[in-house]
Amino acid sequence: MKAIALTSLFTTGLLTLATSAFAAGFASTGSGLLAWLFLGFFGLIVATQLVPAVMLMIGIAKGVTSGSEATEAGK
Repeated sequence: MKAIALTSLFTTGLLTLATSAFAAGFASTGSGLLAWLFLGFFGLIVATQLVPAVMLMIGIAKGVTSGSEATEAGK
């Protein structure tokens, strides 16, 4: 148990000190074209995944609200 606590303490301390090493050292004037293309591609992926999700939700809602065919056929 002491080894796990010591390892997690060491890792937390190392990650806390290492974050400043990865910080940007200069001021950015704005996002470049590549960043905007990446964000646009990500947005396109999200938008195309919404279409099947909405269709699935509509199907679930229709299934829940409509009566069962087996129950109606047994009457």
